[in-house]
This record gives sequence, structure tokens and C-alpha cells, in this order.
Amino acid sequence: MYRPPHFRVENREEIHQMMRATRLCNLVTSGPEGIHATALPLILDDREGELGTLYGHLSRANPQWTSEIQGDALAIFMGPSAYVTPAWYGAKQETGKVVPTWNYTAVHAYGTVEFFTDREAMLRIVSRLTELNESTRDLPWAVKDAPEDFVEAKLKGIVGLRLQITQLEGKAKMSQDKSSEDRQRIAEGLCESDDAENRAVSRLIPR
Repeated sequence: MYRPPHFRVENREEIHQMMRATRLCNLVTSGPEGIHATALPLILDDREGELGTLYGHLSRANPQWTSEIQGDALAIFMGPSAYVTPAWYGAKQETGKVVPTWNYTAVHAYGTVEFFTDREAMLRIVSRLTELNESTRDLPWAVKDAPEDFVEAKLKGIVGLRLQITQLEGKAKMSQDKSSEDRQRIAEGLCESDDAENRAVSRLIPR
């Protein structure tokens, strides 16, 4: 990932938090047949390995898991992003030498991916994913709420994956290269938006 110094995120805990805040990532692998990419939620276990380990599952019918993989797999976590208009820059009125840009956060996690079909391991993964996403609901749904034979049939239709992270790259492009006055105007402009993602980016801009 291209990461100019002022946009780099180096703190591992901060990068992990960025990953957890991203509901969906893209798992990318490459092999003789070309590139495969699958959008899927992944669980981060920060206690396993120096940089953490990712767990998830994908459809058994997905050819990504049966294809030969060359080199590392890459999990891409794209966080909140927002268009930044030149109208918020002081230089617009002074010189007119301004252009639009895009603010965003991103994490690239590299490592060796392995796929497995162990029933108990896959059940733990789908149960943990469910608990993570249902925990804020008043009446959270659990895997055990579904009929056992139905769950067994669903487990037969997936494969589990494990990716031990060997390299982490974090980036938060949040107008750090702009003046404090410009950053304030950008943050205020995004905060006034009706779009929730724009408002989320507003909160991440350093004041």
C-alpha cells in the first residue's frame, strides 16, 4: 500500500481497532488461474501470533479455496471514506490552486491462508461471527436458535479459513497534510452531511 509518512498508522492496537470497525473485507489471493477476491466478514484474534490471526468462512462452491495460491493472501479492510471538496480549502479564494481529494482509512493484512472443513472449528467461527454482530440487539439471535439439522446442512456448504498475519499496513488519510484551518473546515463540512459515513470521517480528522 502506498503510505506517505503523514498518513501511516504504525500502532498495532490502532490498526486492530480499524480492522474490527470494518464490517466487511476483501480476501484476495493469486495463482496460476489469476486473481480471486471474495468479500466476507473476518474475525481478528489478536492473541494468536505476533500480529494476530484472521478467521472466517466462505462458500464451498467458491473456487478460491480449491485454487492453487501463490504467495501471500491479502485481506483488505476499507474503513470510512468521504469526498473532500476544494470549496473547503482556504486557497480556493486565495489562488484557486486546489483540487478535490478523498479521505479514507484502510488496512492491508498479509499472510498465509489455509482452508479447512473441520465441523467443530467451522461451528465456532459462525457462532463467533454471529455473536459479534448480534451482541447489540435487544433480542440477539444465536446459531443454536436454528434447528440442528438445518445448521448441519449449512455447515456442509461452507469451508473455514485461517490467515495468520505476517505483515500489517495501516493508513488513515485524514487531511493531515492540510493546515489546521483547512482541517477544521473539512471536518465541519463533513459533519453537516446527511451521510453517516461522511460524519464518521469528520470525527477522524485531527483538529
